[in-house]
Amino acid sequence: MRVVRIFHEEDVRYGLADESMVTLISDEPFAAWEPEGLVPLPQAQLLAPSIPTKIVCAGINYRGHAEEMGHDIPEEPVIFLKPPTSVVGHGGEIRIPADQECVDFEGELAVVLGRRAHNLSPEEAHTHILGYACANDVTSRVLQQRDGQWARAKGFDTFCPLGPWVETDVDPRDLEIATYINGEVRQMARTSDMIFSPFELVSFVSRVMTLLPGDVVLTGTPSGIGPMVAGDVVEVRIEGIGSLVNRVV
Repeated sequence: MRVVRIFHEEDVRYGLADESMVTLISDEPFAAWEPEGLVPLPQAQLLAPSIPTKIVCAGINYRGHAEEMGHDIPEEPVIFLKPPTSVVGHGGEIRIPADQECVDFEGELAVVLGRRAHNLSPEEAHTHILGYACANDVTSRVLQQRDGQWARAKGFDTFCPLGPWVETDVDPRDLEIATYINGEVRQMARTSDMIFSPFELVSFVSRVMTLLPGDVVLTGTPSGIGPMVAGDVVEVRIEGIGSLVNRVV
C-alpha cells in the first residue's frame, strides 16, 4: 500500500494510491479513517508524504560509505537531526544557497513512523513503522567540515527531499538503492550493506527520544556521494518503493 499526501481542490489530503488511482481518506493514515472518493494518480500533485515533528538521521551507516569517508565502523549509531522545514516533496526544488560552494546528494532509505515509539527493542520496531520512502540527505560539505557538527550543513530549507509516497508493504533489509544525476548513476548499493538495520536504528533512537507518528528516521547513505549544481535533476530510486525526483536550483 502506498500512502500519499496530495494537494487536491485547494486542500491537502491523505490518500492510498495504486498504479493509477488515489483513494482519498478522511483522516491521517495514523488514525481511523474512511474512504472519501477517487483521484487519478497522474492528476494528483504529490506532496511530501509526511509532516514529521523531527527527522532523525544516521551518519556513517553503510560500510562502503565509511570506507570512502575514511571512518572506522561505528560501534553504535551516530545520529543527528534535520529540521522539519528542510522537507520538500517529489517534484519539488532543492534550493542551493548562493554562498554554498559544494552541496552534495546523499540518497537514503527513510523510515516513517506510524505509532508513538519509546524504548523499543529491535524486534518491536517494525510494529511501530508505517512504511518506507526515498529521501535525499542534502549536505553542504564545506559547512560540515567547517563546523565540525552537522546541523547547519544539513538543515537548510529543501535539504530533505522525501517521497514520492510511503510504501507499507516492503521489507527494508535488502533493497537496491541508487541515486542518479541527470540519468547517470552515481550511487548503487543494497540496504543489506547497512551497519545497523532500520529496525536497530528505530530502536536506538526510541531509547534516546520518543518518536511520534509521522516522524522520519533516515538510515544513512551508501558510497558514491557527490556534488549537485543548479540545473541538475536528482533521482533517488529504491527497489520496491519508487523514485524521488527533484530539480536543483
